[in-house]
Amino acid sequence: MAVQTVFPVTRIHEPLRMDVEVENGKIVDAWLGAQLFRGMECMLTGRDPRDAALFTQRICGICSAAHAVAAGMAQQQAFGVTPTPTGQHITNLIFAADIIQNHLRHFYVLALFDYVKGPDMPPYIPRPQADFRLPPKINAELLQHARESAIKAMQAHEAMAVFGAKAPMQQTIIASGVTEQATAERLMIYRSILQELTEWVENVFIHDVMVLADYYPDYYAIGGGYGNFMSFGMFPAPVTGDRAFAPGLIVNQGQVEPLNVSHIGEEIRYSWYKDEQERRTLPAGRTIPDRDKPEAYSWVKAPRYQELPVEGGPLARAFISGEYRRGVSVMDRLVARAQETLKICRLAQEWLNEIVPNTPSCLPFTPPDSGVGAGLTDAMRGVLGHWMEYRHNKVTHYQIITPTTWNFSPRDNRGARGPVEQALIGTPVADGANLVEAGRIIRSFDPCFTCAVHMLER
Repeated sequence: MAVQTVFPVTRIHEPLRMDVEVENGKIVDAWLGAQLFRGMECMLTGRDPRDAALFTQRICGICSAAHAVAAGMAQQQAFGVTPTPTGQHITNLIFAADIIQNHLRHFYVLALFDYVKGPDMPPYIPRPQADFRLPPKINAELLQHARESAIKAMQAHEAMAVFGAKAPMQQTIIASGVTEQATAERLMIYRSILQELTEWVENVFIHDVMVLADYYPDYYAIGGGYGNFMSFGMFPAPVTGDRAFAPGLIVNQGQVEPLNVSHIGEEIRYSWYKDEQERRTLPAGRTIPDRDKPEAYSWVKAPRYQELPVEGGPLARAFISGEYRRGVSVMDRLVARAQETLKICRLAQEWLNEIVPNTPSCLPFTPPDSGVGAGLTDAMRGVLGHWMEYRHNKVTHYQIITPTTWNFSPRDNRGARGPVEQALIGTPVADGANLVEAGRIIRSFDPCFTCAVHMLER
């Protein structure tokens, strides 16, 4: 037996340490530790609760709109405010554009070079010692598509800025909608960009993912994990609130079950925090750093649903919707993400068709003196929740649990591994000193540790 350490794991968002135990050519145990400690939530303490949708976006530049959406939902509940129909549609359009750019960047910048061999020049070298299988002509084609993808992701950000004023960290989402107007000109600009993106996603992105699937079919059997999936759903419809991606829970690849948010808690036995309680339900979370805590190995806590480690993200949403249930693996995650990108492009086209130009995109409102609210949505990588409490128009408590916190959690109080730790178990490893297979599994989840670790005060 030998424990191999990789730190930092590269081509992900911010520091991750991986320790894996390899025996007889397979990974038999794994520990994933987030090495980045941040203090984002505490900056809201004492601020006007209306600031939340703007400030929380600074958690992450790759998925900023998701935090604006979740914070906006928490504000809606706390303030007793409902977005206008046009405001809800525009919020969805801003969010959709941000998800599209994220999914493109994940595949073509972070994941692709696990399978495609770049030229012998920076930034393509040094490269992993991997089993690159693509014929030279196909390899060159995917490299060209990677270069094109940078432009396409930029165009998605341009679409986001049409109604969000800038990207990343859009500036217009508020509790009652969006401060930018849905003029005929802006709708036309967004529609033009979206049409080009949709065609490229359909004809290039999905094609490229399926090329990898053809040449790496064994990755349909690698990186499975528990098969427990959860989604809060996303993209609410105006008035009804019905979500284009429905919420739900699946245990061990079974049937879809309803969610009960009261069953969510966070555990800290193996996280660098101290508390007289090792598990707290939400929104009663506390975070007191303790870097010297014995046995702990991560700044990420261990969120659980009724003691279950659950995976979120495009594959979870596809399982819950029933639109994709081929399996649970590295390749299934890549395929589901590409298919979801096309689905979101088509949904955005529908929302554009439903907007009546120049109808109210928001309404004035005055928050009550005190309030409590929760904003629950899915984001690019999975399940995202914002919990806010304020008194006398000042935030007294703010807590966020992000998708990477769920997916990359450490062991919980019972010693059960987090979802990605479990996905590594049983992975065949050709070179115990290289571990390219483990890297492919990790990157299939699209981890983001700038989002995953926070600090709060109460």
